[in-house]
Amino acid sequence: MIRDRYALIGPDSHVPSVLPGWNQTTAHILISPAMGAGLVQTLLVLADKASGTGNTGEEQHFLFVLDGSCRLNGKSLSAGHYGWLPPSTKFDVQSSGAKIMRFAKRYEPLAGTPVPAAFFGDSAKVAETPFLGDPHARLRGLIPETDLGHDFAVNIFTFDPGATLPFVEIHIMEHGLLVLEGGGVYRLNDDWHPVAQGDVIWMAPYCPQWFIAKGPGPTRYLYSKNVNREPQNLPLNPKG
Repeated sequence: MIRDRYALIGPDSHVPSVLPGWNQTTAHILISPAMGAGLVQTLLVLADKASGTGNTGEEQHFLFVLDGSCRLNGKSLSAGHYGWLPPSTKFDVQSSGAKIMRFAKRYEPLAGTPVPAAFFGDSAKVAETPFLGDPHARLRGLIPETDLGHDFAVNIFTFDPGATLPFVEIHIMEHGLLVLEGGGVYRLNDDWHPVAQGDVIWMAPYCPQWFIAKGPGPTRYLYSKNVNREPQNLPLNPKG
């Protein structure tokens, strides 16, 4: 489902693509500028003896391992692990089987602030923080957005059954989102949609949004947002 200010894409509608430099890999390009987005979100499905090589160019890349394992620039990563690569960085991915969600966004330099170095992490080792004081809605920040060198953040949001966003959010941040487990109901603009594991959502800047989680277990989703830059320095949304 594609609308001017949002998109909801279920796994049953994925269409495979082939990307240059990626061998034994199926790519599902789920969010891109072709729909008006300022980022690209791609599901990479790597088979046995798969590899991917290239350069990030003007973009930054964030790779999150959903299943299986791989080596990213020599670093071993398994499910729940991730890596962030700055612009103008060579990358080399090797795997005998993995699913990776990759976010790519053009990096916006900030005068007087160095570009951060590449880093890797394990989401299970990142502390959860109650969202606006609610212990039933918790955040894990995977990119240190307190570092002004970063213009892009990726978080994991965990909701207990029945937990909600505390209000309808309307803000400048654009989101690319993947439901990792569980499900619930998302309000997007004035529309209400059930969402479940594997669903991807694109939310344009200022798209009204709200969420409630259903049971019986927790709901988790991985999402990105732009941060730490003045609005005039942000890429314009063609459909805004």
